[in-house]
Amino acid sequence: MTSRYFEEAAPARVLAEYPIGDAFLAGPARLSRDALRVLQETRFKAVMARAWAVPFYRRRWNAAGIEPGDITGLDDLSKLPPFSKSDLMESVEAYPPFGDYHGRDDDFPNAVLHTTSGTTGTPQPLFFGPWDREVQNALLARAYLLQGMGAKDVVHSVYGYGMVNGGHYVREAVTRYTDALYVPAGTGRDTPTVQQVESMQRYGATAIVGFADYVKRLAEAAVEAGLTPGVDIPMRMICGHIGQEDKDAISAAWGGAAVYDWYGVGDTGIIAGEGPAQNGLYVWEDAHIVEMLNPETNAPVADGQAGNICATCLFKTGIYPIVRFDTKDMSTLLPPDPASGIGFRRMPGFQGRSDNMVKLRGINVYPTAIGAMLDPHPATTGEYICQLTREGGRDELTVVIEARGSSPTLADELAEQLKRHLGVLVGVTLVEPGATAAETQVESRQKPIRLIDLRDL
Repeated sequence: MTSRYFEEAAPARVLAEYPIGDAFLAGPARLSRDALRVLQETRFKAVMARAWAVPFYRRRWNAAGIEPGDITGLDDLSKLPPFSKSDLMESVEAYPPFGDYHGRDDDFPNAVLHTTSGTTGTPQPLFFGPWDREVQNALLARAYLLQGMGAKDVVHSVYGYGMVNGGHYVREAVTRYTDALYVPAGTGRDTPTVQQVESMQRYGATAIVGFADYVKRLAEAAVEAGLTPGVDIPMRMICGHIGQEDKDAISAAWGGAAVYDWYGVGDTGIIAGEGPAQNGLYVWEDAHIVEMLNPETNAPVADGQAGNICATCLFKTGIYPIVRFDTKDMSTLLPPDPASGIGFRRMPGFQGRSDNMVKLRGINVYPTAIGAMLDPHPATTGEYICQLTREGGRDELTVVIEARGSSPTLADELAEQLKRHLGVLVGVTLVEPGATAAETQVESRQKPIRLIDLRDL
């Protein structure tokens, strides 16, 4: 018996149900809110029918006193308890080695296995069926095409490979749905930074895809190699996980290239992507139900209020259905932008992690957001790491910042700059460029480490 992967993946059906390019702009993007709701309800019912057959959900929902007939549509979604990575890892521990959430059974035996990067702990197994894998690929290509990627582009990818999903996922999306030429460089651990810069010049890279931290590091490395970004390397667009990083600084580092953001996690694939107007990320509402949850109560918050991004995937009807996955990433739901011609709601992108928050004198501080606060100062490289300590019975945060040169007042200037943004005073220590790399692992990790908790040491 041969694999049923391509039969189940059904590429033609994928593009019919989740169009990309011009077909997206003429189709799902123009749906009225009422028509979109009807589509979402139909897809949600199929997801719920599958989820009830998966032991992880049946066990959790029964424990919450919920029976199948209790959930009749999206109006009942909030009755279902959300879950997070910690629940998945508990499942793995209780039912090793894969847990009981993957849904791989006699009806759906075909699965692709990857893992998360392990940024917040032990890598989590990630499962994809042929159908949902190809839908995720098409949805990412939808964003890339909307941002202007095309057949003439040479795309330099700095997403990681190995067991991690990122590089494989992005490669599939670019090569199968955009016609661009894809160069799989990976992180600095996969291909040393100097070699990456040489490759970008040699092959004429016009686009970079990856995380903002390493994208900025590559621009610095190009200058160190005597190259002019945007001239010797004809970069025109950067598409990646930008979050709260300073787009203008990234663009300037690459000679004025356009910078586009998108958001997603390993479990869900892309959830939202930016378009040409660059005024928010369009939530792919034909493919996801997105809620923002209060981090303390798990209750949904109103549009316009920040909360944890909680996703229900409307296309995962086989392997690993996802119903109310609390990512612990924070953002805000915004209304549609009528001028764009896309009727989907938007979000500003990643705004910090609720489980990586530091509370200082009653103020919430998100270490991952500090980079954007440092970028405007010309003396900083943008690289930093936060050290959390306990002194005199209260928590203190010191930001170790890489700086070019120094002056007697630079540390005080940066401390004041951070205070204006954060609303609370933090300590500042200045170090030479490259001095934080061993701790942040910026050249080897997709998501650099930005916080070290020293309180118990």
